[in-house]
Amino acid sequence: MPELPEVETVRRGLTLAMEGVVIQRAEVNRPDLRWPFPDRMADRLAGQRIDSLRRRSKYILGDLSSGETLLIHLGMSGRMTVSGDPLGHFVHEHPMPEKHDHVVFHMANGARVTFNDPRRFGAMDLFPTATAEEHKLLSVLGPEPLGNDFHEQHLIDAFKDKNSPVKSALLDQGIVAGLGNIYVCEALYRSGVSPRRKAGQISASRVAALVPVIRQVLQEAIDAGGSSLRDFRQANGELGYFQHSFDVYGREGELCRTAGCGSIIKRIIQSGRSSFYCAKCQR
Repeated sequence: MPELPEVETVRRGLTLAMEGVVIQRAEVNRPDLRWPFPDRMADRLAGQRIDSLRRRSKYILGDLSSGETLLIHLGMSGRMTVSGDPLGHFVHEHPMPEKHDHVVFHMANGARVTFNDPRRFGAMDLFPTATAEEHKLLSVLGPEPLGNDFHEQHLIDAFKDKNSPVKSALLDQGIVAGLGNIYVCEALYRSGVSPRRKAGQISASRVAALVPVIRQVLQEAIDAGGSSLRDFRQANGELGYFQHSFDVYGREGELCRTAGCGSIIKRIIQSGRSSFYCAKCQR
């Protein structure tokens, strides 16, 4: 599933074609994805300007001139592509429709934005912008890891007396929003913290040190255009390249990249997910 850097990369790509632009027409080609689409979604989108396109955790939020917000979740295989942008940001001509093109936005500037999702684990919703933070998917989220509310004391307080492994704690969206398996593995490696360690047993100084490392890992991934694992593509069709910089994720059986270490990267299963780490460098 795309993580925060991938979703932020898609948001930035979509902003060029959609922000400040009217949705001339919306095609909704099926009744649902993971959940049913909102009632009359195509009609409610038509003629509305997207005043801002923002991200909350792994969700893209389009605030509309109607006073409603469009929520987009990419799910496991969802991707959004842009074609026909007359402003010159995107060079793709409008493609022929594909089987899994479930929602198509025809923008007033000539761009076409297509949401394609073969597995249909993605989602869309429409709700009043004024009550966005009360939405069932957004109200449970913790602070953004790149925002001011995610700081050392927040993480220290969240980890206090927590008996779950630190890997699980960082994946808890109520503690910090948007972190996923890949970038937690990378952040723990850079911090020298084993994913096996109980969150509540890590010293406050080591917990505090996780915050800038998490920020750095995410920012590097965003700057590199996100990771192009499985079905992910940027909005303009280009691939992301941060996966070439992974230190531990997906490197089971390979040598640790820390100079002089010489150990092999291991993989364990935690809560049904793979954790990659160096047992020598991470304690």
